[in-house]
Amino acid sequence: MYLDRTPHDATERAAKTADHDGLVPAPAPRLGVRLPVAVTGILIVLIGGLLLMHSAIDLPVARAIDSLHVGGVAVVTDAVYNVLEPVGAVLIAALVACVVWWTRRSLRDAVALGVTVAVTWLPTGILKAVLDRPRPDSALLAHPFSPTQLDGSFPSGHVAFITALAATLVLLTAGSRAQRTMRLVAPLVALFVVGSILIDSVHFPTDVLASVIWSLTVAPLVWLLVGRALDRWWPARRQAGVPSR
Repeated sequence: MYLDRTPHDATERAAKTADHDGLVPAPAPRLGVRLPVAVTGILIVLIGGLLLMHSAIDLPVARAIDSLHVGGVAVVTDAVYNVLEPVGAVLIAALVACVVWWTRRSLRDAVALGVTVAVTWLPTGILKAVLDRPRPDSALLAHPFSPTQLDGSFPSGHVAFITALAATLVLLTAGSRAQRTMRLVAPLVALFVVGSILIDSVHFPTDVLASVIWSLTVAPLVWLLVGRALDRWWPARRQAGVPSR
C-alpha cells in the first residue's frame, strides 16, 4: 500500500474507489475555508486567555471534578498526565509516525503527520509562558495532583497535543478504508485524555476547552499547508492503486 501522492491524487482516487469501498470521497480542502477558521480559533483562545489570565472563575467546576480523583481513577488519570509530559508526547508522536510509515508505506505521510502535530502543539507552550495563568490552587482541592504543577495553566499542552494528534490522524485517513475507524477511535482517545486532565484538576476547564478549540481549528490549516509544501518539495510517487488520504 502506497500513500506518496498529492492532495489532488488523493481526491481523485477517493472518487474512483468510493463505490467499491462504500466511502464518501473527502472534498478537496480549501485554504479559503481553513484559514479563517484557524484565525477565529486563535483569536478566541488569545482573547479568552487575556480575560482569564488573572481569573479563577471556573475553580468551583474544577473542585467538583476533583472529587473523582480518588483510588484507581486517580492512578489512571495521573499516569495519563505523566505519560503525556513533553518527552512522552514527543515519543508518542514519533511512534505514531513510525506506524504510519510502516503500515502505509509512506515516509512522506509520516513526516506530514509529525510536522502538523508539532506546529499545532508547540505554540501552546509559548502561550502558557506569556499568559502565565496560575494553576488551580491545590490547597483548595480535596484530592490534588502531586507534585504541584508550577508552570502556566492556560492553555493545556497535554490536551493541545492529543487533540492535534487525533485531528491529524482523522485528516490523514480521510477517504481511506480506515477513516470510519479513525473517526471513532481518535476522538475517543482524545476524550479519555481530556477527562483524565480534568479529573487531575491540574488545569481549569477553560484551559482544556481553549486547547481543544486551538487544535481543532489550527491543525486542519497546518495539515493543508504542510501537504502543499510537500507536494512542491517532495514530489509524490504516482502509483496505480494508491489509496486516498
